[in-house]
Amino acid sequence: MKVLTLNFLTCAVKACKSSSASFPLHPKDCELVSDTIKPDPRLIHNILPRVDWSALSTTALELGFPALPEQPPTKEQLEEDEKMMGELHTLLLETQISEGKLVCGNCGHEYAVKEGIANFLLPNHLV
Repeated sequence: MKVLTLNFLTCAVKACKSSSASFPLHPKDCELVSDTIKPDPRLIHNILPRVDWSALSTTALELGFPALPEQPPTKEQLEEDEKMMGELHTLLLETQISEGKLVCGNCGHEYAVKEGIANFLLPNHLV
């Protein structure tokens, strides 16, 4: 599961639907793997407006990546700063969670990640 995917996932427990603490899911005991993908600046430029920057910053810190700036970089800033472009490319597109858990900040439910796939099936008492 790519780190980018975490930016679009929230807890599936019904009681968490109205809580802002259920997003983002927090990685726990994760094993990270890295794929080598050819950099495509246009893709990063198109992804950034759709990303919740605050959630991405939280996830990056929890996974041990360097702190991101407080505000997302503009297209012009990325064109000038190749290092930032490379770091975002690595974080968003090349880094994957292969094993571990995703934990809801609201209810504490843990979703297992095995072989890069998160299991979002809930036990009956949480549906």
